[in-house]
Amino acid sequence: MAELPRLNGVIRALESGQHALTCFAPAEIGSAIAMSASKYDGCVFEMEHNPWDGRLLRDCLQYMLNRAQIAKAASVVPAVTPMVRIPVNGVEMAQWHAKQALDIGCYGIVFPHISTVEEAANAVGACRYPRLKSAANYEPSGIRGDGPTAAARYWGLTQQEYYRKADVWPLDPQGEIFCILQIEDTRGVENLDDILKNVPGIGCILIGEGDLSQELGYPRQYEHKVVLEWMKRIVDTCRKHNVVVGHPHVEQGNAERLVKEGYRFLMCAAVQSFGHLEAARKHTGRT
Repeated sequence: MAELPRLNGVIRALESGQHALTCFAPAEIGSAIAMSASKYDGCVFEMEHNPWDGRLLRDCLQYMLNRAQIAKAASVVPAVTPMVRIPVNGVEMAQWHAKQALDIGCYGIVFPHISTVEEAANAVGACRYPRLKSAANYEPSGIRGDGPTAAARYWGLTQQEYYRKADVWPLDPQGEIFCILQIEDTRGVENLDDILKNVPGIGCILIGEGDLSQELGYPRQYEHKVVLEWMKRIVDTCRKHNVVVGHPHVEQGNAERLVKEGYRFLMCAAVQSFGHLEAARKHTGRT
C-alpha cells in the first residue's frame, strides 16, 4: 500500500529536525485568513479561555484554505496546520471536545491542565480510534467515536486513507494527529516523569507558565528564578524521554534563550505583529 504524503506541517518540521513555529490565534474568520498567509507551521485556535464554538471552529478551518495556495502546491492541505486548545481540564477526564474538533478536521489538540498519568492517557486516548488489544501500539487505548466524514473530506483523503493517518504521532510514525499536553501546576511537574514513562503518543509537552507561576506565588513573573527553576524541570524531564517541549510565550526578547534551553515547539506572541515570529525564525535558522 502506497505511503501517503505528510499532511501536518508541525510534524513535518519536527521530523526534519527543525523547530515548529506556531501561535495561539483567536477563533475568528479574520484571524484564520491572516494565519493562512503567514510563515507559521501551524496555529492553535484558542478555545480554552474563549467560548467553545464548534461551528466557528469549522468555519475557521475552511478559511485556512486558500485556492491559490492549493493550485500552486497541488495539494488541498492548508499551508498552516490548524489545531485547537479545548476548554476542559485534565481532571475532568472529558473527550467530547477533542472528538468534535478532530471530526471537523483539526490536526492537533492542546489539552490544558494535565497533572497525572491517568489524565494524560485519557487525553491521548481521546485522539485515537479503538482497536483490538492484540493490535500493535494498543496503549493508550483509543476512545474516539467514529465519525470521520467531514475530517476525511477536509484532509482530502478517502475514509480508509483517513483511518490510516488519523492516529497520534510519533507513536504511529504515519499519524497526523499532534497531541499536546499542558503541564501547568507543580503536581503535573512532579508527575511528568511517570507520565512520559507510561503514556506513549504524546507529541509535545507545553509549559503552562501562567498557571504555574500563579501557583508558585509569582503570577506572570515569567523570568522569576523560582518559576524558571520549575520550568527547567519540565525541559529536563522531556529531554530525558526525548519528547518535544514547547513554550507558549516566545517573544523577541526571549527567543534566543528559549531555543538554547531546548524548546522546540515555539508559540509566538499574538498575530497583530509578526515581529516575534521573525525573531524565532532567526534564532532557529528558519530564514
